[in-house]
Amino acid sequence: MVGLRAQKLCTAKYLTSIVFRVYSAGVLDFRPHRIRRRAQPRLLPAGAVDDLRFIRQTMERSAAFTAVSGWGQIAVGVSALVAAWVAAQRAPLPWLRVWLVEAGIAVALALGTTQHKAARAGSPLTSGPGRKFALSLLPPVLAGLVMTVVMVRGGLVRDLPGMWLMLYGAGVVTGGAFSVAIVPVMGICFMTLGVTAFMSPAAWGNGFMAAGFGGLHVIFGFLILRRYGG
Repeated sequence: MVGLRAQKLCTAKYLTSIVFRVYSAGVLDFRPHRIRRRAQPRLLPAGAVDDLRFIRQTMERSAAFTAVSGWGQIAVGVSALVAAWVAAQRAPLPWLRVWLVEAGIAVALALGTTQHKAARAGSPLTSGPGRKFALSLLPPVLAGLVMTVVMVRGGLVRDLPGMWLMLYGAGVVTGGAFSVAIVPVMGICFMTLGVTAFMSPAAWGNGFMAAGFGGLHVIFGFLILRRYGG
């Protein structure tokens, strides 16, 4: 009997206090908690992909082609000045051969430097603005090639400088509509020089070629280099 009473007293004194201390220590928290669940990836609606594609294409269409190389224009101008010096005081057919060779050199220089600048900017020539620039420049250039054959056959070699300057300027204006603002201005200058060449003596033709394909390329090349880099 005494042992039973002692056991009850021990339980009441120690075990009850232990339980009380354990639960009063705040182990159990009865405050409400939000259950956090792992966020599931959200799939884009079917039309959202088309919308993003439309936005990207619209941005490409509205962007300007900025890969016209200032250094390239300067190089083309310098090569044209050399060609004008070589072609001076030559007969019509040798004069024509010199400028045809110069045209090939100029195309190679322009394409190479433009491709290099476009690659540095991460905007390939086949992008939206670059493609539109090329497609707009190409028709006047092709027309110039055809007209060159026609005029040489017709004995109108003396009128080639005015025709070349005008059609090249027209191509630069149309292509420049998708480029920086200074490019169409250069095209207008070429067209103005071509009209002046038509109204001037034939003996001045080589000088107009030097002023246009040489001087204008160098001047605008420096302006592009200063304002737009590369």
